[in-house]
Amino acid sequence: MYQEGQPITLLLVDDHPVVRKGTRDLLDTERDFQVVGEASSGEEAIVKARELTPDVILMDVSMPGMNGIEATRQIKAFRPQQNVLVLTSYDDDAYVFALLEAGAAGYLLKNASEDELLGAVRAVAAGESALHPSVARKVLERFSAGATSSSPLDTLSPRELEVLRIAATGRTNKEIARDLDISPRTVQVHLANIFSKLDVGSRTEAVLIGIKRGWVSLSDSD
Repeated sequence: MYQEGQPITLLLVDDHPVVRKGTRDLLDTERDFQVVGEASSGEEAIVKARELTPDVILMDVSMPGMNGIEATRQIKAFRPQQNVLVLTSYDDDAYVFALLEAGAAGYLLKNASEDELLGAVRAVAAGESALHPSVARKVLERFSAGATSSSPLDTLSPRELEVLRIAATGRTNKEIARDLDISPRTVQVHLANIFSKLDVGSRTEAVLIGIKRGWVSLSDSD
């Protein structure tokens, strides 16, 4: 798992060499990023993910052979804490929901600005969400429809549940800290405990589990 103060290691997955080069050139300009590998297919991404254990995988969707959805699913199966940030040209609901179900921590379109991409990588590495607000709302609505009620206190402490519910609104760690009058570091500790208990690697996955179990509702996001 990514440790604050250390470079964020990245694996780039895209079947277009020009896209990989452009993305790598951008990431290499940032002192806190370190690209440790590249892959041109879903199959190669799985092998590289096992070998390199990067903090963040930038994953394309449409590739020859295994696509990014199945690659994400298999990577998360053997390394649940892995953070996958989808970088794609596809923005329809079917792809969004399929990738989030597979365990992606964030979803970003290739027409995003450089600052948006860099910010999304840092957010995902820190366990924060990297979903556009409109996408986040769709996700809440989609998964709330099939929610089943269970007691969150069987898994999370009252404070952890409070942090999770505020996290579902899209607030940053600093904003959660301000809302609860605690330090950002304490928020990080609570989120780390939530991730560990739910066996996930990102806020997005934790919120989805909270929605499915009936711990988080649409009213929490208003």
